[in-house]
Amino acid sequence: MNVIEKIEKGDFKLSDEEILELLSFENNSREYYRLLYVSDSLSRKKFKERGYVFTQIGINAGPCSINCRFCSMGAEHYSLDAEWEKDFETLHAEIERLDQQNYDELFLMTTADYPIEQFLNISRKVKSLLKPHQRLVANIGDFDEATAKKLKLVGFSAIYHINRMREGEDTLAKTSDRKETMEAVLSAGLDLYYCIEPIGPEHSYEEILNEIKRARDFNISVMAVMRRIPVPGTPLFDRGKIPARELAKIVAITNIVVNPQRSMNVHEPAQMAMMAGVNQLYAEVGANPRDVKSDTEKGRGFTPDKAWETLWEAGYKPAEND
Repeated sequence: MNVIEKIEKGDFKLSDEEILELLSFENNSREYYRLLYVSDSLSRKKFKERGYVFTQIGINAGPCSINCRFCSMGAEHYSLDAEWEKDFETLHAEIERLDQQNYDELFLMTTADYPIEQFLNISRKVKSLLKPHQRLVANIGDFDEATAKKLKLVGFSAIYHINRMREGEDTLAKTSDRKETMEAVLSAGLDLYYCIEPIGPEHSYEEILNEIKRARDFNISVMAVMRRIPVPGTPLFDRGKIPARELAKIVAITNIVVNPQRSMNVHEPAQMAMMAGVNQLYAEVGANPRDVKSDTEKGRGFTPDKAWETLWEAGYKPAEND
């Protein structure tokens, strides 16, 4: 029995060689579409047509010392059109505008250098603005278990934290620090949200395999795949991006191997990848590492309504009681 027949029978315990075989499928082949069908069917069975929209507010825009070579906020190639920090009053107004639309979770994102006590103070106030069903999620730099416990105390339910593609080579972060942070998140009783990103044309299938396995080993409930967006002014701009067909294939394989129990995301939203079992999308406000506009809602960022429209096109909808 070959690997495509194996997953069609619902056996998702795949060896490294089998995952690499899936990644190597030609994107115009019969096997490619069989792969997408398996992943899409898996999602519809698990998620029961339940879609999710997560919103993210970038609360500061400024040069970041981690200096990711793909990010518009890298310290040595800062490419955003402004520098600023949002105060609570500004965030309050933005959340009120977001509340005119429907969303499930609010992410607060900062650069790696943003002071943690300042982040905790502003997050505590933001938490008080959310509806009972809306979770608060942090997307910040590395931290220890003591900080993880503080994040939980102020009202965070989950942390988005990952080991990026070529961490330590295209970034100044260390895989060991990323791992320690993720372990601190889980030790503190917080959910860990994960993503394979940012995938570019130069990344080998072996590299992608390693990150898929890392996510699988963490038993992730909220999973994502993101392709790198070429940002003008960043060192990796000239390397371009992978096509939507390739992105959809990686989404499908990640969904099958990691098998997240709550949601599968593609970022940035790509309609073709929705056919691979995606049931969750992001809407973004404020600073965005993939944009040169410091207010990404005026650039690349989706609104919640736009995200829900895309999910509806794929057959997903919000919970009736939200």
